[in-house]
Amino acid sequence: MQLRYAFRLYPDSGQRTALAKAFGCARVVFNDAVRAREDARRAGGAFPAAGALSRKLITEAKQTDARSWLGEVSAVVLQQSLRDAETAYKNYFASLKGERKGAKSGAPRFKSRKDARQSIRFTANARWSVTASGRLNLPKVGAVKVKWSRTLPATPTSVTVIKDAAGRYFASFVIDTDPAADATRMPDTDQTVGIDLGLTHFAVLSDGTTIDSPRFLRRAEKKLKKAQRELSRKQKGSKNREKARLKVARAHAQVTDARREFHHQLSTKLIRDNQAIGVEDLAVKALARTRLAKIVHDAGWAQFVHMLEYKAVRYGRYLVKIGRFEPTSQTCSACGVKDGPKPLHIRQWTCAACGAVHDRDHNAAKNVKTAAGLAVTACGAQVRPGLVPAQRDEAGSHGFSPEPRAA
Repeated sequence: MQLRYAFRLYPDSGQRTALAKAFGCARVVFNDAVRAREDARRAGGAFPAAGALSRKLITEAKQTDARSWLGEVSAVVLQQSLRDAETAYKNYFASLKGERKGAKSGAPRFKSRKDARQSIRFTANARWSVTASGRLNLPKVGAVKVKWSRTLPATPTSVTVIKDAAGRYFASFVIDTDPAADATRMPDTDQTVGIDLGLTHFAVLSDGTTIDSPRFLRRAEKKLKKAQRELSRKQKGSKNREKARLKVARAHAQVTDARREFHHQLSTKLIRDNQAIGVEDLAVKALARTRLAKIVHDAGWAQFVHMLEYKAVRYGRYLVKIGRFEPTSQTCSACGVKDGPKPLHIRQWTCAACGAVHDRDHNAAKNVKTAAGLAVTACGAQVRPGLVPAQRDEAGSHGFSPEPRAA
């Protein structure tokens, strides 16, 4: 399984300039590849092969006056940008043919220097390394200071340097984990649990545990409104507007980071304490088109369930998704009688068949556990979606030999 480990970078002024050059050169090569493909399509000819594009857009372009500055950055960065363009076209054509799952991919578009997120990737061929002092040594950039928050569990296969909308820099290492070693990190347990995700509470477990929804966006809404109002009053193109834009981006980044940290801590705790977990397959996209859109996005159910999925695969646990049309809120968990639909404002109800009094969410969590087949045994259907890709669609290459630094 491939996972991504991200660490904060703190480049100095010279290194920021070098990274800006690398971001720009990678963007230009990507745009040149898209333009070459579009020109071939309009002319009715065959798409140029990857080797021909590499020779024309990188090797030969460096010899011209118009593109001579491509030689100021690592060639691996440019090659990886071409690979990203090829991958984008493959995904687009696979989506047109119906061979690719999920939402349809659009045709690759030109990148802009004003894009909120910039990134470059270094593979093993770039000879990047971690110095003895703990700095990340990147070709034609230098030794960049890294804030190591944890130890890398294995040798990285590649590193991606990212600059986000808030102006922060990150080093994202792609790690190939060992499933056998990961399985031994979690304690043995025979506990099972069903989870009912909601808006009043973020989650209610079948054992009666209630997890409140932090509502990070709601809590930061006043600050965000003020920052956005200040941004709207600044003149476009001015330095003050850029400062105000960064302020808005950093406020949003704080909300995103806090939500992600909450999801990580909760999902890890559930995976550690339970051998099998049952959860509903919620229609998040449909709910996001209702008047509850803001609070649904603030909860982040999809991200939380995705974390449960890949952590279950990584640590040898079991995750069972039940259908979204399962009547978990209509069925009595005591006698199994379906009592009919109920409005959302009804939080408690009494079963007409057996007289049991139920809390709506707790009863639904019990029914999720039963519907997933976890009420008696922890041997539910195992989620095996194959290898979980590194987040943000990062690819890795094998054969990196230097030892990683232990934080």
